[in-house]
Order: sequence, then structure tokens, then C-alpha cells
Amino acid sequence: MAESAGIVLRIERASVHDGPGLRTVVFLKGCPLVCAWCSTPEGQSPDIEKAGAATYGRVMTPGEVMAEISKDEVFFFHSGGGVTLSGGEPLLQADFAAAILRESRLLSIDTALESCLSTSFGELERLLPFLDTVYADVKLMDEEMHRRYCGLGNRQILANIRRLAAGTWPVRLIARVPLVPGITDSDSNLSETALFCAANGIQTIELLPYHRLGVPTYARLGRTYPLPGVKTPSAEHLLDRKSLVKRVAPGLSVV
Repeated sequence: MAESAGIVLRIERASVHDGPGLRTVVFLKGCPLVCAWCSTPEGQSPDIEKAGAATYGRVMTPGEVMAEISKDEVFFFHSGGGVTLSGGEPLLQADFAAAILRESRLLSIDTALESCLSTSFGELERLLPFLDTVYADVKLMDEEMHRRYCGLGNRQILANIRRLAAGTWPVRLIARVPLVPGITDSDSNLSETALFCAANGIQTIELLPYHRLGVPTYARLGRTYPLPGVKTPSAEHLLDRKSLVKRVAPGLSVV
């Protein structure tokens, strides 16, 4: 594989959930975490995988990725959208990710990163000059629960968020919490998360309802889904959890 190339899981167009406006989302392969509720298990391994007729991942150069992104420039212009790097974890391919973001910035395309931030801060720092928004996953505040359900502890994640929030980079930082019933949606976890965000000057927190869209992929990969009994939270439960966060940290915007 050429030095400048990377492994892309897939490219999705016209997303409205991964940043402002219509987004082209570039999913990169590989993640340091193995979250029990992961909806893209095919993105966890850094390698290209085959499962029956499906192939997960392909080698692309930054130029090839930009050729795909550029097809959507008219939609970015009219909607205020742009490109979002997701995964997996884009920071595991930091040089490749930085090249895509740099070229996007040269074309005046809005840029965003979705990251678990479970890497060294230096990997993130390579991307910061070319980013408008960082969506940081804050899954669980308890260290042992994070290790149990995500495969690694959360100290580096929280330290990276603190450092990014305290820096002078002109980047909008938004916290995201996957709302997984019985795991991340407790009063204690959401309260601690809200207080952590407020203490670090984070103004917006998003609660993302757990879903089961990744279940068929586990089957194709020959893997057992870790949370077979967990159901998608109701709209009422989501509103209740948002109300809790607002009570704990009234200054936060909760979406």
C-alpha cells in the first residue's frame, strides 16, 4: 500500500446527522475500542475484511477520496454542509485523515471529525489546523465500566478532551453520549458527563439513542452481538434523559 494511501470503509452521501448541512461522511477502518453497542463492527479492524460476498474496506489515496467528496460541493454550498471523517477511528490513520481535511479546507469545504479520542493527543493535533468541528464521544465516565464495555479505560479520552477544550484552536467541540439503556443512560453517568462538559467549557452535548442497525453485520462477520436483550430507548425516555442533563448543567445545550 502506498505511503499516502489509507483504508476507507465506505463513503456515505447526504447525511444530516454528522454535522451542519448535508454531509459526505468518509468512514475509515480501524478503532482502538470495541464498544459493546458498536453499530459498525466492520470498522473495528484496521484491515480489509471479507465476509461472504461482502468486502469491508478498500485502499484509497487522498486524491481518490477528494474526487468523491468534490462531487458533492454543490450540495455543501447550498446546505452549509461539508465533509465529516468518521470510523472506526480516523485518528488511527492520522496522516491520511489530515491529507483529506487539508485538501477539503483548500476548497473551502466545512470539515468535521467524529472521534472516540482514545489515541495520543499528537494524532489529533495533526488534524486540528484543518477542522471546524470535533464530535467527541463521552461514553462512560466510570473507568472500570468504560473498560468493561469499550475494551479500554477512559483516562486518555478525558485528558484529550480537557486539553482540546483548554486550547486556542478555533474548533467547535461537541460531546456525544450514546444512550444505551442500562449502561450509559443512568442518572450518575449522565450527571457526571454533564458536569464534566460544563467544567471544561463544552457548550453542546448530544444524546444519541442506541439502535440495533449493526446487528446483521455481526452475523455476517460470524460474531455474536454483545447486547442481544437491549432495546432502543423510547422517545419519552430520551426526553427524560435530556431533562436530567439540563437540570444538572443548565448552561448546556442538549440535543
